[in-house]
Amino acid sequence: MESNTQRVNMLFYYWLVATFLMVGVLIIVGGLTRLTNSGLSITEWELFSGILPPLNNATWINYFNLYKEIPQYKLINMNMSLDDFKIIFYWEYAHRFLARLLGIFFILPLIYFSFINKIKNEYLKICFLIFILILFQGFLGWYMVKSGLVDNVTVSHYRLSIHLAVAFIIISMIFWNILNFKEKTSKKFFKNNKKSIFFYILIFLVFSQIIFGAFVSGLDAGKIYQTWPFMNYSYFPDDVKSDGFLYLLDFNDQGLIQFYHRNIAYLIVVYILFLGFYIYKKNIHHLYKPYYVVLFLLFLQICLGIFTLISGLNIYLASSHQIGSLLLILSVINLHYRQIN
Repeated sequence: MESNTQRVNMLFYYWLVATFLMVGVLIIVGGLTRLTNSGLSITEWELFSGILPPLNNATWINYFNLYKEIPQYKLINMNMSLDDFKIIFYWEYAHRFLARLLGIFFILPLIYFSFINKIKNEYLKICFLIFILILFQGFLGWYMVKSGLVDNVTVSHYRLSIHLAVAFIIISMIFWNILNFKEKTSKKFFKNNKKSIFFYILIFLVFSQIIFGAFVSGLDAGKIYQTWPFMNYSYFPDDVKSDGFLYLLDFNDQGLIQFYHRNIAYLIVVYILFLGFYIYKKNIHHLYKPYYVVLFLLFLQICLGIFTLISGLNIYLASSHQIGSLLLILSVINLHYRQIN
């Protein structure tokens, strides 16, 4: 009986890890879909009918004709051939296919683990919440795509940022559940103590930076001011015509958004160095190694961001920069997890 319980526990753990990796791949493919401007290539919400890719030329032409009706084609891609269309189509198709696969891969084992009553409820409750977020993420994906089908040549950067943020929340929750299950404990993410506030601030800053990174991507704000450390020849973007304080809240301005993205990064650097000073001053020895990981990934991410910018948005560097943001937030969450008693 005990051996069977151990097998189920190992199966549950491997399922969580596999789901974690699937979500990670989905985030990477989603980022590449955006970087290749492929997200609007499929203009209809096909929950079941779009499981298989086009299998004949007539179907390809139908998809291409639907794409020709939206502003992105009419204003940007009028010279696109069918072969060119297939490239962007397959990026969006891969993203949607992986999302469908994730939903099936998650719900079926979850039902199984719920019925056999061998997994603790605190782990399963988190999993059900994750599943709800996965379903919600599917809706957000279509809600995002819709914003680029009528009046715009790309999706709304606000909806893009929400879609990305939920993806990061999902993978963070899976990661937290993996840590708890592996450590055979039930640590709560929100813990009411003074020490945790320093780590909550760091998580908030990194998540804010991820949101502004999505703004930069959605607005193509990285295509201007491709210099560092200055934005051309000044610290503040010279094309921003300030009409007062409220103008600083204009999150549609490309130069302003890139300025915020840069400076939040500087703020995070300063704050992480402060947090390191706090950890060493308090002699919290068990946080040294996870802090070193955060510090390494932070400076790696900054280097990737700078090289992505000055390279003219090289797609490999840009994708690596997004992967770096994922690794950074996970390392920060791990640091927070380790400091909880």
